[in-house]
Parts: sequence; C-alpha cells; structure tokens
Amino acid sequence: MKLPAIRGSIGVWKYYVSTMSFYDIANHVKEINDELHKSTTLSEMIQRSITDNYKKIKNYILSQDERFFNSLVLAVYDGRPEWVEVEINYEDGEEFFNMGFLKLTGNEKIFPVDGQHRAEGIKRALRENHELANEKVPVIFIGHSTDEAGMQRTRRLFSTLNRYAKPVSMRDIIALDEDDAVAIVTRELLVSHQLFRNNRVLDSKGKPIPETNKTAFTSVITLYDCNKELLKYFKAEHSIKTPIKDYLRFRPSDDEIDKYKEYVFNYWNVFCSQMSVIHEFMNLESAAPAEPFRNRETGGHLLFRPIGLLPFVTSTLEARRRSDVSLEAAMERFNHLTMTMNERPWIKLLWNDHEKKTITGDNKLVKLLLLLMYNSRILKENELNSLDAKYKGKLGNIEEAEIILQSFID
Repeated sequence: MKLPAIRGSIGVWKYYVSTMSFYDIANHVKEINDELHKSTTLSEMIQRSITDNYKKIKNYILSQDERFFNSLVLAVYDGRPEWVEVEINYEDGEEFFNMGFLKLTGNEKIFPVDGQHRAEGIKRALRENHELANEKVPVIFIGHSTDEAGMQRTRRLFSTLNRYAKPVSMRDIIALDEDDAVAIVTRELLVSHQLFRNNRVLDSKGKPIPETNKTAFTSVITLYDCNKELLKYFKAEHSIKTPIKDYLRFRPSDDEIDKYKEYVFNYWNVFCSQMSVIHEFMNLESAAPAEPFRNRETGGHLLFRPIGLLPFVTSTLEARRRSDVSLEAAMERFNHLTMTMNERPWIKLLWNDHEKKTITGDNKLVKLLLLLMYNSRILKENELNSLDAKYKGKLGNIEEAEIILQSFID
C-alpha cells in the first residue's frame, strides 16, 4: 500500500495521518494478540474488552448515510514501512517537508490502539455490504516495538486514549443529535411549545433544579426522560416493534418522527389544559413564577420536582391504558390528587419537613402511589404488595403507612 500522509510528532511519538479503505481495514488491521503483553492471560483480557458495541457501529454504518468516524489510531510493527517525503514549495518561498507517502509492503502487522470497536464494526459491515469496500476512514499510524520498553510505551498510550475518552454528555445529545428521535422532538418542544420556551426549562448537567432557580418548570434532562417514556407508549399504541435503543441511535423516517412529535405535543397540550397548577404557573406575571410551586417552606408541588414529574408522566399514560379512557379524562382525574410535597403521602417519602429538603425518590414507588390514588382497582396484586412493602419501609412507621395507604383504597 502507498498511502498519502502527513507526518507529525507529539511528545515521544512520531505519527502519520492518512486514510484507509474499509477493504484495507478488513484485510490488514488485526485484533490485538500478543503485542501488548507476553502473558496469554493478559492478552485475552484485552480481547475480552471488545464488547457487543461493535454491533451498534456495524448497524450505524449500514443504516446511516451521513456516517462519520474519528480517526483510528493504528500501531505498526515488523515489515519495512518506508516514508517518502514530498517537498512542497509555495510562491512565497514557504516550504513544507511533512507531506509525503507512507509505503507499506503488506508484511507489517497492524493493530488498533484506539478504535477496536470501530475497526470490528467496519469489518462486520463490509461482510454484509461489499459496496462499502472503497469508503475511507481517517487513521493515525504510530510505530510499535515488541520489546518490553516498546510494549510498555504502547500500553500506556492504549490506556490513556481509552481512559480519558469522554462520552458525549446527555446535554450535548439533546442539543445536537440528529439521529436520536427523543432528542429531536425535545428540541422542538423547547422551540415551539408554550410550556417549555424561554427560561421555563433549565439547562443543567443533571436533573435536579437548584434552590436559587425560581423560573424553571423542569430541567432539560428530565424533559428528555419524560419524552422517552412517551416514546415507549407511542410505540405500543402504534404497534411499532423497533427497539427503543434503535430510536435513540438511528434516525427514523420523517413520517415516523412527525407522528411521534404529534403524540408528544398532544400529551403536553393536555397536560397544560387539564392540570390547573400548570395553567396557574404559565399565567403568573412574575420574575419568579416557579417559587410558589418549588420552595423550601412546603416543598411546593410534585410536578415541579424531577423526582415527581417523570413518574407522573408514566402513571398518567399507564392509567389511561388500564382504564381505557381518553388522556384528557385520565389527566383531569389526576388533577384532583394531592400533590403538595408536605402532605400525605409525599411527606417523609419525598419531602423532609424538618430539614426542608427533598428526599431521594424511587420512581417506581411514586408511580405506584399515583396509580393507587387515581384508582386502586387498576393495580395488580403484585403491585399492591410491592407498594405496601416499599412504602412502609420508606416511612419507617408501619401503622402510619398502613393508615395512609388504606385511605386511598376504594
């Protein structure tokens, strides 16, 4: 192979930036064997680190026309690789000596220091679609030596590249991902829906909303999670068998996204029209509209806490399904349930009235409590038993918990 390349250096490493076709990746890039360890056990440990993630990469290659990858870092040893420099002169006299060709004889051994899953995904995709053979990915070649010092140096690079690789944050996915259907529709809500515009959704790294925030209804990650729950019910109601994980990684058709978007917008429209507390919040002309509904005195309203909003969404959808009523009818009934944080059943469960702070919640328990309050008859026996045991355990007072639970049973 003769590959056009740019030569560079950083620290102790000299490297060559080039491209390789899928065909060449499949035929010349091998799995790590004994290149990093003389011990068979340690070599096998590295092999086992290749997880099923390569299958997702394979599917991404086969299904996404706008596919793209970061560079693979490939270690090269043995054979007789040769660097042929090409001198480039510009009219102003500037000269470049770092461009040229990297000549590989084919006898070299090449393995991925960074990009094992990508390399394996490319190989598997090529097996299913031979037309991908000429597609090219960026690669960075480094030299490797099989003596102890060389192995140690490459092991350090291997661990550095993998240890410090930073996963894409959920905030970035929500803001930028064009394949994740939930992210796409969440962005639409932030732009177009009256409840989520302006400062009513907090851009934060996590779900919690700080005490200092007096304007937001919820956080952007909580909203995303709520829409993900809506996707589950959308799929069920439309008999769509595509797994949730594929909806998050591979962009559905525009028609399917439009239907899901309509489903999501309809839910939040009904939410705004049927939940009186939301209507009140949206109509407050105040610099701190969320303060009456999220505060240190009473805790505020369940829906203004991420620990309450997500299970509320799930419970309304589930109640609608089990009761076989319209979303409007189900939501109207939920509107009359007790959701003030310092009242039963939420005090001591989600709100510490002595320390005036929230208590870490159990989404499933909150969901079951809401369904119990909505209509105890729609709960299954195993759900009632689970609710009974978990609620009593959380309150720590069996007699008090029993009285509270019985008050909601029809």
